[in-house]
Amino acid sequence: MKIVVLDDSRVNTGDLSWKQMEELGELTVYGQTPANQVIERIGDAQAVYTNQIPIDGSLMDQCPHMEYIGVLATGYNIVDVEAAASRGITVTNIPGYGTEAVSQFAIGLLLELCSRIGDYSRRVMEGEWLQRAEQCHWGAPLIQLSGKTMGIVGMGRIGFRTAQIARALGMKVIYTSVRQKPEAMKEGFCPVSLEELFGRADVISLHCPLFDSTREMINRETIARMKKGVLLVNTSRGGLIDEQALREGLESGQIGGAASDVAAKEPLGPDSPLYQAPNMIVTPHIAWGTKEARQSMIDIAAGNMAAYLSGCPQNVVSGGTDRARRR
Repeated sequence: MKIVVLDDSRVNTGDLSWKQMEELGELTVYGQTPANQVIERIGDAQAVYTNQIPIDGSLMDQCPHMEYIGVLATGYNIVDVEAAASRGITVTNIPGYGTEAVSQFAIGLLLELCSRIGDYSRRVMEGEWLQRAEQCHWGAPLIQLSGKTMGIVGMGRIGFRTAQIARALGMKVIYTSVRQKPEAMKEGFCPVSLEELFGRADVISLHCPLFDSTREMINRETIARMKKGVLLVNTSRGGLIDEQALREGLESGQIGGAASDVAAKEPLGPDSPLYQAPNMIVTPHIAWGTKEARQSMIDIAAGNMAAYLSGCPQNVVSGGTDRARRR
């Protein structure tokens, strides 16, 4: 089995090893692959791993030996899974690797919106506190989370863990999910419709995949139905939000503050409506990036490959299982 990793640098800063994968086949790892070299680097490999490099039907046709695509992420929208299924190509993802890291980061973004720790530290370091010569130097208003309502959109692993942390902060948790979540109800989290969530939540945290049905679910219409001053946190996908509508909401005060680890177009540039938007925090798609989470990703990726080679593929999101069973 020839295995190619197209963009190792997206998940590995040099502190992790692919040793487990090396034991499963002939492995070639590229730090990053330019768009015009993707086909050449895949070559006659049967298995391809990608984090951010798109793989569509046309590319699959130009790499006829390809029978397995491993997405080095939980979200798999960069792969045309329907095209893969029609060609008998197995596609797997990496669920659960970043649950602790991303939920921690989501709450961290929320705490920054509410407590403004970075902003207050900057004011001190720039001498503002000394110039005022006051015991307390007031700046941005602070917000207490205890007693407020957290609305979780998408009660998967990360949404569930985020809800648990929010509750520990004294928040009431409501959520909406496409599937029934007995474990969430057992914890006392209240399922509601998306419309009700938008109307009741003081904080909205997005933890759902990007599909056609969820694209720009945060838009002018839905923002208008939210509580005035609502806080918005997004650690899922930038495309869930109409960014121009979000900026308008921030400028009008309908949205009290927003924090996002993702953007519709990455990396974020001056052409984005989010660039230098008021009361907006943007981080560079790094919520998942703890060493522990990245190691877990590689461990699961190797486990996925081992399961595929044994004929019992796991974490399959589309296609190819018959081929795997015949191996």
